[in-house]
Amino acid sequence: NPELKGAFMFVPGVMALLLTLISALMTSISLTREKEMGTMEMLLVSPFRAGHIIAGKVVTYVILSMINAGGILLLANLVFDLPVNGSLVILLLECLLFVTTALSLGILISTVTDSQMKAMMMSTVGLMMPTMLLSGFIFPIDNMPFTIQLITNIVPARWFITIIKNIMFKGTGIQYFWKETIILLIMTTAFISLSIHNFKDRLE
Repeated sequence: NPELKGAFMFVPGVMALLLTLISALMTSISLTREKEMGTMEMLLVSPFRAGHIIAGKVVTYVILSMINAGGILLLANLVFDLPVNGSLVILLLECLLFVTTALSLGILISTVTDSQMKAMMMSTVGLMMPTMLLSGFIFPIDNMPFTIQLITNIVPARWFITIIKNIMFKGTGIQYFWKETIILLIMTTAFISLSIHNFKDRLE
């Protein structure tokens, strides 16, 4: 970013923020609403496995989030003239991975809360604020105290923003951000496993 354009800094952060909002917040609220209405208990005692129930509930949000990701990329190019110097296919796959990570976080939140208000508060305080403050979106991570830098490692948006900048602006391949991709995969696997475990506990 030799011209110091602000769009190069805030567009990746806004993308991470919006995808987190749609994926995690809406998923946690919708699943918690099912519990409040009593329909989730009916699903839990059905022949379906916990993984099938979870997958059926989040497919819509995956599609919606990917449509939003495509819209953000299109607007970034048309309005702010931001390039996609790297592979568009890899970029969309990484967006899908981050959406899955955020969705799994939303599902996990819904399994440990019993009301929509609690789910909204946990999603806002536990996800939205760290995404804004600890992902490198507003404040550069290198300028943060060392202890805070360590905490940023558990914020999924930090790794996603790094991936987005590498693909869009630097035009690099997967060999330059494979570590960030693996970290997101590990996070997603851990969140989904915990969510399924919590659903099984509720069924028992």
